[in-house]
Amino acid sequence: MARTQVGSPVLGTVIRVAAPGTRVESGAVVAVVESMKMEYPLQAPEAGVIAAVLVAEGSAVQAAQTVVELEPLALDAAIAVDAGITGDPKPPSPTEPHPSGDRTRADLAEVRARHAPGSDAARPDAVARRHDAGRRTTRENVEDLVDPGSLVEYAPLVVAAQRKRRSLQDLMARTPGDGMVAGVATVEGRRTVVLSYDYTVLAGTQGLQNHRKKDRLFELAERQRLPVVFFTEGGGGRPGDTDGTGVTGLDCEAFWLFGRLSGMVPLVGITAGFCFAGNAAILGCCDVVIAVQGANIGMGGPAMIEGGGLGVVAPEEIGPQDAQVANGVVDLVAVDDAHSVALAKQYLSYFGGDPTAWSCPDQELLRAVIPENRRQVYDVHDVIDLLCDDNSVLELRAGFAVGMVTALARIEGRAVGIVANNPMHLAGAIDADGADKAARFLQLCDAFDLPVVFLCDTPGFMVGPDAERTGLVRHVSRMFVTGANLGIDFVTVVLRKGYGLGAQAMAGGSFKAPLACVAWPTGEFGGMGLEGAVRLGYRKELDAEPDPVARQTLFEEMVARMYEVGKATNVAAAFEIDDVIDPAETRRWITTLFGPAARAAGPRGPRRRGKRRPNIDTW
Repeated sequence: MARTQVGSPVLGTVIRVAAPGTRVESGAVVAVVESMKMEYPLQAPEAGVIAAVLVAEGSAVQAAQTVVELEPLALDAAIAVDAGITGDPKPPSPTEPHPSGDRTRADLAEVRARHAPGSDAARPDAVARRHDAGRRTTRENVEDLVDPGSLVEYAPLVVAAQRKRRSLQDLMARTPGDGMVAGVATVEGRRTVVLSYDYTVLAGTQGLQNHRKKDRLFELAERQRLPVVFFTEGGGGRPGDTDGTGVTGLDCEAFWLFGRLSGMVPLVGITAGFCFAGNAAILGCCDVVIAVQGANIGMGGPAMIEGGGLGVVAPEEIGPQDAQVANGVVDLVAVDDAHSVALAKQYLSYFGGDPTAWSCPDQELLRAVIPENRRQVYDVHDVIDLLCDDNSVLELRAGFAVGMVTALARIEGRAVGIVANNPMHLAGAIDADGADKAARFLQLCDAFDLPVVFLCDTPGFMVGPDAERTGLVRHVSRMFVTGANLGIDFVTVVLRKGYGLGAQAMAGGSFKAPLACVAWPTGEFGGMGLEGAVRLGYRKELDAEPDPVARQTLFEEMVARMYEVGKATNVAAAFEIDDVIDPAETRRWITTLFGPAARAAGPRGPRRRGKRRPNIDTW
């Protein structure tokens, strides 16, 4: 039987070779060649006996040169394998156990051991403290947010940059991931960047390595246009890191990179407990701020306040949630961690495609929602809830500027923005805070291609000495410059009052700016409020009547005449608005003008490399 030649695949040096007479089975290593610091095992192609060694150990060998000759054994011969050369054994097949008896290789076992300290199971004391406080762990929050098994985590093996003052084992045990979980996952099927500070690790502070994590993930979000959800609980910058070469850390890029994402992708910030300094700055950059009940949010924590010579304060005194809701910092209030995650998912759903299934209330109920008495107030939330799909309304900043309602909602499955005056506050007059709230919300909708429905019922902008002290002139004008530069579709529905500059602001600046400006039968219009117009325009006639009772009667008659002139039907007849409609037909107008819903998940509108807007105002 002819001998089988086993040659070298590369130019190199033979460093091990089996002795002549050694019996080997198919696949056994008969020689090892070293080339470029790498070892190439030569395997027997069949069972046999080493008949000859043609290249000795330590000798050079050419590529394809024969190293050993193998005398094949008969197929029915029993093979008693001698001890061969020292080298890697024949690799097991997928169904065979590892030769060590353990399927886990040593290198894989080491990797698993390095990841283990970051798990909740490895830190029972920290987990117990968190649960005792009524809170979930960072990983519990993240796992609830993302689709099961979808998270690919970045840099979980890093530790705090404190190796000059602490052992590696201590850092691995106490500072896993440098206090941050970060990665890419799917949320309700849509790829999303997810980051979360871990308050159980150095109070969720911003360290050198977790700053680098943020930089990495923010760049990825920009490159692939991925939404970002960030759990920001924590105490701000960390002064205890020792391993860097910098002095101040002010050249870190996280805030610059995150700020660039504004207006490009949805940014969701979630916080609970204490959120101070750098953590709060990240939170404040987000499109929407979700705060768990009892959160404290501030640009400086107790140490910074005391260091600035401003006294000693408890963290609970800084930016309590009730204050941050009333002043507009917080958009949505959650009762607990689980609710905050549910709100984040709901918010993101408006930017990720539209469902095909929907239901809505009986639209004929809209005919009775506005009182027949034109002076009787009503709550515009009732109109919104009836007009929109069932359970689809998410109101933002509900505790701030309550005379202006801003909400995300759906109409026949189509995600839309709602901007509405609420007559329950200042009769629907637009004050400085209300204008800011509306203008900023319009920027949000514009950035992400959400069409807007204006529900107008306003006597105009708020007036008076107190109102002017708020900087009213500048604030209310934001609605004009924002509305005039919108790149999205919008319609205006005048529910009742449509007076003066305020009404124009609720139509993008002009009744001809929307795709349609229509009124309900209760609509009434004027260049200013009717009562004010009569007092201003007919002052001479009113002053000429000496009898107070007769003067009041004359005044009311003039108001009534102006009301007839300004009735919606009369204004529509002059074609200053497009029509007066049955309230039950409102949805049909909206869906016809906005067109079919975008069914596919992903960013709305044509894919753009740039942005529609440079950014969305944080205020």
